[in-house]
This record gives sequence, C-alpha cells and structure tokens, in this order.
Amino acid sequence: MPESAVRTLPPVPASEWLRPLPPALRFILQGDAEVRTTAAAAWGVGFSAVPCRATVGDGRATLWLGPDEFLLMAADPDAASSIAAALAQALEGRPHALVDVSHRQFALEVSGPHAATILSGACPLDLDLAEFPVGMCTRTVLAKADIVLWRTREDAFHLEVWRSFNAYVTGLLSEIAREFYG
Repeated sequence: MPESAVRTLPPVPASEWLRPLPPALRFILQGDAEVRTTAAAAWGVGFSAVPCRATVGDGRATLWLGPDEFLLMAADPDAASSIAAALAQALEGRPHALVDVSHRQFALEVSGPHAATILSGACPLDLDLAEFPVGMCTRTVLAKADIVLWRTREDAFHLEVWRSFNAYVTGLLSEIAREFYG
C-alpha cells in the first residue's frame, strides 16, 4: 500500500462551537462478517452489531457506514503503514477492500447547546437526541457536501468532510450559527 499523502489541515476558523480536529488515520474497509471479525483483532477495536453506530477504544474508532462498509479512524496518522500492514496480513486471502482515505478528508467538531440546531440548518436528518443518539453515525449531506456525521456527545458532533469542501462547509455552518453566536 502506498504511503499516505502528507497534508496539513485546511484553515478552519475555530470558535466556541466549531473547531478542527487533529489529523487522523482513516481507512474504508469493505467486507463481510468474517472479514470484520478478523479485522477487529488486528485493528484493536470491534465492529458494532447495530447499524449506523460507532465503536470506540484506545484512540481508535470504527464507524458503520453501510451493510459491509466501515470507516476506521485512528488518532495516530503516522502509524498508517504499520496499521495497513497488520490489517492486510490479517485479511490476506479473504475478499475485502481496504483503502487509506486519510488524505481525502479532515474532521470538524460542532459542539455546544446549539450544535444540533446549527447542523439541522443544512442537514436533512432529524438530529433530536431521541432519533440520533450518542454513538450514532451515518453518511449524509450538509447542503451540497457529502459528510460523515457522528454524534460523540449529547452536545457534540464529529464531521468528516472532504478537503475540497472546507470553505463551503465552514462558511455555511458559520452563516447558520450567526443566529446564535453573532
């Protein structure tokens, strides 16, 4: 697997409700239940049995994006080659796809008492806590931008955004948030 592209975070206007998250390692893993069981041992974090839920542990997270598709994230982006090698070795001979997408996207956190309302200004999902509880994650859109949305706390959301949508997403969120944060 080729080395991950070295990139810096795009500029994000940090505020009390919006902040860029540190660089991370990201893989998309596609495979059946046997692949997931095998990958969990090498990855160090299990895979949720409940659709659209995240499993977290030891600086890593596994997000269910589809029936056989998962986003694997690790806080240490420098470990890409060793993690990729461990996963590739564990999954050898099993039909799967493992793609490093670390270079393609970055993460934002939208938090605070108005986080769900701000996101609802451009996201078609019902983000009420009863409908989108802590730990839930999904692919969705924020206006015209594809994102992965993950509720990490009652008042906080993790957004995975493609780098090319940086100005669009942060500008849109800032415009919506003006109602609450001037």
